[in-house]
Amino acid sequence: MDSSTNLNPLRENLPEEDGGEPIEEAPASVFAARPLRPPSTSSSEKYSPVEWTNYFDKEDDISIPGSNDVFHVYMAGTEGPVVFCLHGGGYSGLSFSIVASKIKEKARVVAMDLRGHGKSVSENELDLSLETMSNDVLAVTKELYGDSPPAIVLVGHSAPTNIFTPGTAIASLIHMQKILSNRMQHFPSIQKAIEYSVRGGSLRNIDSARVSIPTTLIYDDSKQCYVYRTRLEETEQYWKGWYEGLSEKFLSSPVPKLLLLAGTDRLDRTLTIGQMQGKFQMIVVKHTGHAIQEDVPEEFANLVLNFISRNRIGPHGVEIPGMWKASQPKA
Repeated sequence: MDSSTNLNPLRENLPEEDGGEPIEEAPASVFAARPLRPPSTSSSEKYSPVEWTNYFDKEDDISIPGSNDVFHVYMAGTEGPVVFCLHGGGYSGLSFSIVASKIKEKARVVAMDLRGHGKSVSENELDLSLETMSNDVLAVTKELYGDSPPAIVLVGHSAPTNIFTPGTAIASLIHMQKILSNRMQHFPSIQKAIEYSVRGGSLRNIDSARVSIPTTLIYDDSKQCYVYRTRLEETEQYWKGWYEGLSEKFLSSPVPKLLLLAGTDRLDRTLTIGQMQGKFQMIVVKHTGHAIQEDVPEEFANLVLNFISRNRIGPHGVEIPGMWKASQPKA
């Protein structure tokens, strides 16, 4: 028996009857279809700069009387206490951009470009001593608010604004020059600098890098490329002063305090004892690098707002229920 008689004929062997309709082909398998590739994004587009106006409401230049110093600030929000943000060395006020956009519905935000950073201009841009920079912040707040400032929640990141920096940092100072010299120094474009910051691991959030990195750079006409705005390697004489006695000063400050640690940070002995004694609140933020406010801005903003709520900080200071109403004269 010819087994071929049990096989269906191929389509091309089937005759079409006169006046009949042709036999339709079976639909192709779904597995045979090639999936459409999503449109690709070029590197220059992916790492292109983003304007600060997407996050802050306005910017301003604050001139300091009796000097030629002009400090640049970014502001957002209209109500509540002021969250005054101080960036770390080599960063700018725009490192708090996404954070500001999350906080401004419940509190005001001011982010300042420190001396020698961002768009601020000062007579001596290399004087990053603790005393000078503290005086700069005081001078700016006085120009903004006069002698009756609102309640201010001071937020600082890294050196030299060590409001929330762990005490072990002083041990790493011996490696600072090597770290600075090993980083890429010249960039053909701002996009390449943004790409380097993300791929190199200093920042983990592309959206934040796109707004914060541009103001950390300036164009060098002689080298025909972008270089870092802040010459940190020339400020070594001040580094030790940023950290000496920091833990003790932090603990002795008679205000509510919050210490945010990246997962890899550690406390020194003084802060460890202070934390065990309940002298400050500490939260370890996991899955982030050194720049917590940039890497996880939503979580950072929520932690700041929870701190404000937990300590009942209103626009004029700590609010004690019933005290304000009781002190008001009767109509």
